[in-house]
Amino acid sequence: MSSAPDEGPKKLAAEIVSGVDKNDPDWAATQVNPGLRVAAAWTWRLLIVGAGLFVLGQIFLRFKELFVPVAIAILLSALLVPMVGWLERRRIPRSIGVLLAVVLTLAVIAAGLSFVVQQLITGVPRMSDDIANSVSKVRNWLETGPFKIDSETVRSSSNDIIGWLRAHEATIATGAIDTAAVVTMLATATLLTIFLLIFFLYDGRQIWQYVTKLIPSAHREHVRAAGDAGFRTLQSYVRATVLVALIDAIGIGIGLAILQVPMVLPLMALIFLGAFIPIVGSVAAGSLAVLVALATQGWVTALLVVVVLVVIMQVESHVLQPFLLGRSVKLHPVAVIIVIAAGIMFAGIVGGLLAVPILAFVNTAIGHPRGSSGGEPPLLPGETEIPLDGEPPLAEGS
Repeated sequence: MSSAPDEGPKKLAAEIVSGVDKNDPDWAATQVNPGLRVAAAWTWRLLIVGAGLFVLGQIFLRFKELFVPVAIAILLSALLVPMVGWLERRRIPRSIGVLLAVVLTLAVIAAGLSFVVQQLITGVPRMSDDIANSVSKVRNWLETGPFKIDSETVRSSSNDIIGWLRAHEATIATGAIDTAAVVTMLATATLLTIFLLIFFLYDGRQIWQYVTKLIPSAHREHVRAAGDAGFRTLQSYVRATVLVALIDAIGIGIGLAILQVPMVLPLMALIFLGAFIPIVGSVAAGSLAVLVALATQGWVTALLVVVVLVVIMQVESHVLQPFLLGRSVKLHPVAVIIVIAAGIMFAGIVGGLLAVPILAFVNTAIGHPRGSSGGEPPLLPGETEIPLDGEPPLAEGS
């Protein structure tokens, strides 16, 4: 008699199971733990996204000679769009404005590079003497100081360092630009970048409209609006980065000049270029300045250079970046460091340079709300909607 109550639930379960169609796809899903179902759904989606990113990365590496000039041309167009718009608002034809902006930019870059290379060619051999003297001082300190290292070992190591510097000082100064292959590759990439830059500035709107025709019509306008928003963020990022890099280079250069560190101008150029790779580039360029100060002026000057670097970096992170970027480019430092590290590991210096602009663009484009495509006018390479003097922009075609 006691077993009768236990038969009720068993009969109910049997009736439920007998009434379930096991051929129904939903039946199998109901037998899996809900947490496991969610984890599996996320996993296969992330795997597909990761595979897609990997394939895109391999395509980028395979055709790096093409895609790198395209990326640099887009960044330069984001920088030069306001200048072209300013010239156009002064009733200068767009074609002439584009040529003036490109020629002026190329002239500034060429003058800066030639000056820095000249300083390196004349400064490195001169600095090698200072480094040799510093090595000799360190050798004497190691021999007579608290460590009492064997004199023969110290002298052998220091002589090797000095001899290598003497033998390779010319190579250090000019070797990076000596090979015909490197010169040819740089010349080809430069010409392609200039060509693309001119067309991005002159006809960027039509290029973007044509490319987005590949998107299904139901989503085309949203993609175009998201691209517009992403490019506006890219403009803010590039302008702010150039200005911050210039302020960093001038501030640190003044400190190096006061401390009488040699090769101030080449170090300023390296600091300026390094600032385009946030956090990592600034630290690397600043560390090089510290090493030069240590090798030529001693540890006291090197310590003072560290103080100058820390002060400039604090002003950059707490004053310049928030003031110049505001809320247009909100990227957490952890995300910046991770994406830069991934870019450097994947594509070297070029990957580190392009990682943060790509992240800023994608972050804004993905977060752009649907249904807002009819808001503010789009702004892409070739547009002139950023007034620099408070005047309203010209209507298209005026």
